[in-house]
Amino acid sequence: MIKISTIFAAGLLAVGLALPVAAAEQGAHIEKQHWSFAGLFGKYDQNQLQRGFQVFREVCASCHSARLLSFRNLEQPGGPEFSEAQVKALAAEYTVVDPEAPEGSRKALPSDAWPGTGQSDADLAAAFGLVPPDLSVIAKARKVNDAFPNWVFNYFTTYSEGGVDYMHALLVGYEEEVPAGTVDSQGQPYVLPDGKFFNEVFPGHAIGMPPPFSDGQVAYANADGSDVPAEMLTADQYSKDVSAFLMWVAEPHLNEHKSAGFRVLTFLLLFAALMWFVKQRLWRKVEH
Repeated sequence: MIKISTIFAAGLLAVGLALPVAAAEQGAHIEKQHWSFAGLFGKYDQNQLQRGFQVFREVCASCHSARLLSFRNLEQPGGPEFSEAQVKALAAEYTVVDPEAPEGSRKALPSDAWPGTGQSDADLAAAFGLVPPDLSVIAKARKVNDAFPNWVFNYFTTYSEGGVDYMHALLVGYEEEVPAGTVDSQGQPYVLPDGKFFNEVFPGHAIGMPPPFSDGQVAYANADGSDVPAEMLTADQYSKDVSAFLMWVAEPHLNEHKSAGFRVLTFLLLFAALMWFVKQRLWRKVEH
């Protein structure tokens, strides 16, 4: 009979052999950011979502689609919460294809989905080597590979922001030149393919998308017309804001889900306490 200690030792050996492989596959270290919607009680920051939408609209939407986003979503509770008038005015700035319209197209309505990029897939593929991905659920389709034992603690901290952490790191991970000492998978000096840009986070480091942001590129404007602090007009802030916005696009009901979860946990705790008192009441005089 195989001893339990032998099985346990074999298991430890297997884990030990697997850890270096996992560490090698996870690539560049990605810093975890502080998001307003993180944790059990986190919620989306309305101001950040509005800024993120501005970045998405002015920079990202020219190449990336968001087919699951409708104009009317922008006014729903828990999101950017633009007013109904703002959403109607925004939609009217765009034209959508409608076979039933007299000329085959019309001005967009709040019920319409976010329009495409205005470019054909062939043109986008020619420019970037492939068609840029749709951003509707990109925040949930990406993740951060935490090495053991860090991923164990994620269950207790309810960490689910790996997608936005990855996107932020990717957007600010560009280098003008290949860093000295960088090698490829064969251990040879890394050579960046023509037409590609070096990104320390992107798998393989060669990415077709050029650096999307530069300081001062997007002019934020407060609702009251006041000036936005200069420290917020940076590439790092733009990447954080648009990443948060894309997290909301992928999971627009996060605030509601967390609120419902808190109510359920409160009920279960109160119910457990009530059952304990009932048990004490019924069985305290019964000898065991």
